[in-house]
Amino acid sequence: MKTLRALLRTLLIVAGLSGLAACSVAPPEGVVPVTGFEADRYLGRWYEIARLDHSFERGMTDVHATYRRLENGGIEVVNRGYDPARQAWKEAVGHALFLGDPGTASLKVSFFGPFYGGYHVVELDRDAYRWALVAGPSRDYLWILARERSIDDDVRDRLTARAKALGFDTAALIWVDQRQSAEPAQ
Repeated sequence: MKTLRALLRTLLIVAGLSGLAACSVAPPEGVVPVTGFEADRYLGRWYEIARLDHSFERGMTDVHATYRRLENGGIEVVNRGYDPARQAWKEAVGHALFLGDPGTASLKVSFFGPFYGGYHVVELDRDAYRWALVAGPSRDYLWILARERSIDDDVRDRLTARAKALGFDTAALIWVDQRQSAEPAQ
C-alpha cells in the first residue's frame, strides 16, 4: 500500500505541476458534464467496468470506488483494487470538490495535497444511478462505472458509442476483471 501511495504521490505531483501550467481540471473540449446531478444519489460503491490505461491502476483487477459525503460538503473518495502480481489489495483515499454548481457533475479530485485532477460524469443512468461514464481532464482518462460488477451488453455498447462520439479511443478500453471474491473489509 505504501508503494501505491508513493507512486500516486509522484504521479499527482507531476500531473499537478503540469496541470498548474495548463490550469485544467475542466473537462476536455466538447465534453459536457451532466446537469441535474444529485450527489447524494451518486454516493456509495461503484465498480470499474472499463478504463483507459494509466499507470496508477495498471494491471489492477476488481477496482471500485466508494464515495461518501464529508462534513465540509466535499466527497471522500476511496479507490480500491487488487494487484494480482503482488496478490494484494491497494487503496488510495482522496477527496473531491465540485468545480461549481453541485447540480453539474464536474468535480476536482485530490489524493495528495493541493494537486487535483478532473472528474466529470458525462453520461448517467438518471433513473436509478446504476451506471456512469466518467471523463478526466483530457481524453486520456475515461471510466465506465456501475453499481454492479457487470453491465448489460446494450448499456456497454451505448456507453462505448457515446465515448467514441466524444473522441475517446474506445478501442483502447480495458475491461476490468471483477471476479475477486476475497476482498478484506474496509
